[in-house]
Amino acid sequence: MYAEFYGLKELPFALTPDPRYIYFTPSHTEVMANLHYGIESGKGLIAVTGEVGTGKTMMLRWVMQRLDRTVLVAYIFNPRLSVPEFYQHLAKLFDIQNWESKSDLLIELGKVLESRHSRGLRTVLIVDEAHGLSTSVLEEVRLLCNFESDTAKQLQIVLTGQPELRALLNNPDLRQLKQRVALRCDVKALPNVEETARYINTRLKVAGAERTDIFSPGAVDYIFRCSEGIPRNINNLCDNALLNGFAESEPIISRAAVQEVAETFDVLPRVPKIEEHEAPARIFHAAGRAELWAAGKGEGNGNGSDNGHGNGNGNAIKNVGVVSINRDQSAGEVPAAMTTREPDIIINEYPRLSESPTTIEDLGSAFNRSGLGRGNNGQSI
Repeated sequence: MYAEFYGLKELPFALTPDPRYIYFTPSHTEVMANLHYGIESGKGLIAVTGEVGTGKTMMLRWVMQRLDRTVLVAYIFNPRLSVPEFYQHLAKLFDIQNWESKSDLLIELGKVLESRHSRGLRTVLIVDEAHGLSTSVLEEVRLLCNFESDTAKQLQIVLTGQPELRALLNNPDLRQLKQRVALRCDVKALPNVEETARYINTRLKVAGAERTDIFSPGAVDYIFRCSEGIPRNINNLCDNALLNGFAESEPIISRAAVQEVAETFDVLPRVPKIEEHEAPARIFHAAGRAELWAAGKGEGNGNGSDNGHGNGNGNAIKNVGVVSINRDQSAGEVPAAMTTREPDIIINEYPRLSESPTTIEDLGSAFNRSGLGRGNNGQSI
């Protein structure tokens, strides 16, 4: 529909895993290297995990298209199988016909694998969506790893699935399977806006785009925030934004157009939750605060005036406008220049009254000056 309007030869953001549109991030390159090394070196069991929509199936298809003709691949994409169904499917994929029981199938499969291995040929079993396999089927997969010679595995197995596959492998009942995993790798989402822009431009070029500035920078930024860098989400947003842009004859897809699509599909960016903190708790209980407050009021004339000079009248000092006060300086001798100076940092530090041991009256005075004994309305507690 919109392909001709935007100068495209085909739809660039289809959700099908077309290997022509594969985009290699450092994460994808690492996974590809692990698959190549594992299969070529006969490592046996490889586990590939990745979040939904990160391109695992597309990578598998890209790999299978480029394997040499000497490599025999059995690909299972529906893991919801019982043990008998799993072996029936396996027999069909490996073209094993003359069998009636599981024992017969394993014998015939062993002959196929031994024959191919003796000729230097590779045999690979790939299970996509492996996080959906039952523990009983996964145990059968482990037993298939026992097809081996003295020096190498005769069957290479690749398990690909969502992050739940890792949790499944950590099941204590599958600890033997976990120990058989020779290589592990993870497919990650696109990490930033720049990578997202390159991903979009790459798909537009493969689709034959005459220009790659179809999406404005603001639109690309919003696509990354909504999709969280997951390619399938990016494809869905871009495809629908292009459709809406075509309907409104907009040559450039704006941020507003992407936002409209995101609202329709309920994929608006998540707003970070602001944590609320409780107010600091009181140090003394009410009776203790009252006792200290009363002791502090016994110092000086207790007239309740707030002149801000710390002159021993038992009032809280407000708006201290000094950065520091010499501890050896007696109360009431602060220079005028310091009291009129604009406040920089209020540190509420007071002169030491004496070198003698602190008495309850001294503590009460300090408590009085600090304001800890006052309630929210300024009255003593």
